Amino acid sequence: MDLISEVIRAVRVGSANARLIRQEAPGVRFGAFDGSGFHIITSGPCWLLTHDDPVELRPGDVVLTTSGGEHGLSATPGSLRDLPEIEMGPFPPAPGPAAFEFVCGAYRLEHQRPPQYLRALPELITLSPDYDRHPELRSLVSMLITTVTASRPGSGATLRAVLDLVLVQALRQWHDESGEPEVAHPGIAAAVREIHERPHHRWTVGGLSEVAGMPRAAFSRLFTTAVGQPPMAYVTGWRLSRAAQLLRETDTSLARIAPQVGYSTEFALSAAFRREYGMPPGRYRASGPVEQIPR
Repeated sequence: MDLISEVIRAVRVGSANARLIRQEAPGVRFGAFDGSGFHIITSGPCWLLTHDDPVELRPGDVVLTTSGGEHGLSATPGSLRDLPEIEMGPFPPAPGPAAFEFVCGAYRLEHQRPPQYLRALPELITLSPDYDRHPELRSLVSMLITTVTASRPGSGATLRAVLDLVLVQALRQWHDESGEPEVAHPGIAAAVREIHERPHHRWTVGGLSEVAGMPRAAFSRLFTTAVGQPPMAYVTGWRLSRAAQLLRETDTSLARIAPQVGYSTEFALSAAFRREYGMPPGRYRASGPVEQIPR
């Protein structure tokens, strides 16, 4: 098990969205949303606008939106508030010339927030991949563009696979370039790994501190700092995230899911799930994610 793979599994319960956008000046603004995604610049240049200094982007550059932070892409280094907000939906690219072009993809989480791991990263990460060293990235971009511009059987399944791969590659490159491990402290990393691998276990702060090889009080403080949540809040969030995955990806009954994710009965899981997601598990399963691909 590795944390990036588990995070991708968590976000892919959301709706898969992708489009190719040919943008005229001045540009476009993306409002904050619950989810994770990316933009890949295919022609330009253009500028990433946030509430900080503008960042120039060249063709091939990637903007990773780890947890749906507000941002804009502009033909000039202006102000984010001056950009019109994009109209969301599976729209085909506008015909004719454009100031810049980019392909974007995202998982939108209708009833939950992105995993804490992603919320702990910078909201917006810019990358300049070396496509000569990593030709697979060029193939992924080409496949994504083909998926969102050509109506072909299996496009929904292809879209999710390509979104997964692009997000994995972007997160890997950021970790490689920043020198940041997935979780910096080895003891905390060990505790997170155990939570992910054994959500059914009767975890306590004391038990997790033993896994980390640390005193309980020091472990609790460091875990909260490193991960962004107290240990037991993280355990609960991960259990419910796994339950959501199983509801969406399998037909396993709630009674069988409950013990797999650390709940003694389906009623206990149902109550906790309703508090977190705002709906009962059955309605969540029936609602299902929707792929949005322009046609």
